Amino acid sequence: MRIGVDLLWVRPGICGGTESVIRNLLDGFGEFDKENEYVLFVAKDNAETFAQYEKEPQMTLVRCNVKCSFQPVRILWENLFLDGKAGKENIDVMFIPVYSMPRTHGSGIPYVCTIHDLQAIHYPRYFSALKRLFLKQAWDYACRKAERIVTISDYCKNDLIKHYPEAENKVTTIYDAVASNQSDMPFSEIASKYGLEQGKYYYCVSSMLPHKNLETVLRVMELRKHRGENIPLVLSGVGGRNADFEEKVDALKIDDMVINTGFVSDAERDCLYENCRLFLFPSVFEGFGMPPIEAMRRGKQVVMTRESCLEEVTEGKAVYVDSPYDIEEWSRKIDAALQKTPDIQPFERYQLENVVREYVKAFCKMVGFNRKSDSYEAGKPT
Repeated sequence: MRIGVDLLWVRPGICGGTESVIRNLLDGFGEFDKENEYVLFVAKDNAETFAQYEKEPQMTLVRCNVKCSFQPVRILWENLFLDGKAGKENIDVMFIPVYSMPRTHGSGIPYVCTIHDLQAIHYPRYFSALKRLFLKQAWDYACRKAERIVTISDYCKNDLIKHYPEAENKVTTIYDAVASNQSDMPFSEIASKYGLEQGKYYYCVSSMLPHKNLETVLRVMELRKHRGENIPLVLSGVGGRNADFEEKVDALKIDDMVINTGFVSDAERDCLYENCRLFLFPSVFEGFGMPPIEAMRRGKQVVMTRESCLEEVTEGKAVYVDSPYDIEEWSRKIDAALQKTPDIQPFERYQLENVVREYVKAFCKMVGFNRKSDSYEAGKPT
């Protein structure tokens, strides 16, 4: 089976978590699926960042005559020409890792699209009116025209069906793969850089958008400081309202209790995970939410909310705050978590091999829609 993957939308270093997810999946397709062929449709200005996949015998790059960096032209090109390009490459199933299924769709190739969340519906203030309109139309079109929709949690699945009922009979949940690597970085490097003691700081990985609820955890730090605690909060995150965050830290007079690292390398982030006392995750909206999983895989106790998908994806194994904005409850739950012993949670269903298997299963189920795939029956090679 020849599986096409649309990578034209990837702006390296800009697309954030979605880019990390697809690159992780591509690694998995190359390592764990030797039966199928993958044809990667790349742009002129991101092709080099995917060139390593050409070393895999079952992977091919198709360089398209468009740049990912100029979004309006890229979107137009995708809608006008991508489907035809896929047809010429004899693609059996087309995988769109985001919502942007081409409007020009005459090849008869079945499409599988992933919708990560409906943030523009829940937090419209983050988006311009034009971007909201574009997203809603793209979600609607994908739900009507794609043969299969993938969501990354059951919360997202139910949310999608609520807003787009036509997706109900074609949507399936495939959780994100979560990699958990050892940092191999001596803690002494972190200690000297940020003035930390091993096991004597709280850690949080988050952007600074309002739904991340960082103001609440800052107020919790203020409360605990007034009660005599001197364990600082270390935050690693970019994006959102950094100036507002720093102003709040100053206003609460907790400069000595909060260390904002800004962007950190994966190795530094992993080292901070490995050596923290507790991991705090105050977010009230996620499509999936990797950081708590990454922390719990390292044996860390996590204090977090139950909101959106978060209790689902952490399988009820964290310490949960029932009222996300209640600083007294947060402080009580932190005290409770401090009494717990380290407990490694493997979360096997988020291992890359298992996630790849689920995607391949979804692709194989689609070949019945493809007039060219006579050699496949019931989703399995003959």
